[in-house]
Amino acid sequence: MISPSDKNGPDCPEQVSGQAYAHERHVPVLLREVLECLAPKAGGLYLDGTLGLAGHAQAVLDAAPGARLLGLDRDEEALELAAARLAPYGDRARLAHGRFSDFEDRLDEIYGTSAMLDGALVDIGVSSLQIDSPERGFSFMHDGPLDMRMDPGCGAAPASRLVNQASFDVLKDLLEELGEEPQAGRIARAVIKAREREPITGTAQLAAIVEAAYPPKWRATSRNHPATRTFQALRLAVNDELGELKSFLTRIVPRLAVGGRLAVISFHSLEDRVVKNFLRAEATECICPPHIPLCVCGHKATLRVLTKKPLCASAEEVRANPRAGSAKLRAAEKLDQGNGNG
Repeated sequence: MISPSDKNGPDCPEQVSGQAYAHERHVPVLLREVLECLAPKAGGLYLDGTLGLAGHAQAVLDAAPGARLLGLDRDEEALELAAARLAPYGDRARLAHGRFSDFEDRLDEIYGTSAMLDGALVDIGVSSLQIDSPERGFSFMHDGPLDMRMDPGCGAAPASRLVNQASFDVLKDLLEELGEEPQAGRIARAVIKAREREPITGTAQLAAIVEAAYPPKWRATSRNHPATRTFQALRLAVNDELGELKSFLTRIVPRLAVGGRLAVISFHSLEDRVVKNFLRAEATECICPPHIPLCVCGHKATLRVLTKKPLCASAEEVRANPRAGSAKLRAAEKLDQGNGNG
């Protein structure tokens, strides 16, 4: 457990400058929209399940006097930087290392089993800190080890093991399902052929293999690097990101207070689809198949959707922060089930 108030600052000037640089370059996406959706209130209790460098968390604490926030992150490096940023808020901000799907354990431990949240935010996907660190292996823009683990110390296998050991069928299915890659078969064959010569251990090495596997016409007309979808698929698989999201969504609703808000930022269609379908189902009184004349499911709406369509970054924000271009924000509010939908 990390308490920001316990962080008296780094021990050396190099660490100070590194933290200052990380905070300076960190631009939380859709910040205004997140605050509008969460509507933080004085004394409320909030969860930031993907704390990152704490830009959203700090804004929530600033917006609501006396509000408290539980911040989680799988990345210990990000957690240390966030702790330094939130140190001025003392015990109003309590931080912990862990997956956002496991938020209940931390919530119960710190605030008690009866604690209910007035708002919860998750910002799904890889952070700028991770992308900009070649040694983490998330990006092919700079060469580094083929890792991609959000929590390198968790004991999970890095992406290199998957790339070098998975069968053709597993690789092809992974690229099709998690990367939505139209050239999945060609890429899977190219990977297997390349690893027979030597292990694939670096990001630039894998990116070159994928690029060579693309048909020349596709390479010439592609808006993004040919390896973009492959790297996305591997990252999602290594960190079980869709599983994390689904698990979190099913667990968060019972821990929201009546009127509590849920906000989810996603960055590609697979994540957004999961969120959209979940919110739609939870905002529906009956989820029986259309051919059944009378309701037999007994399902009751638990949420009111606040965003009919996902909120996206303005042109101005995208110009200032190009990574915001693919961000989509959806939000909902917890209903009082004791009084119908009111």
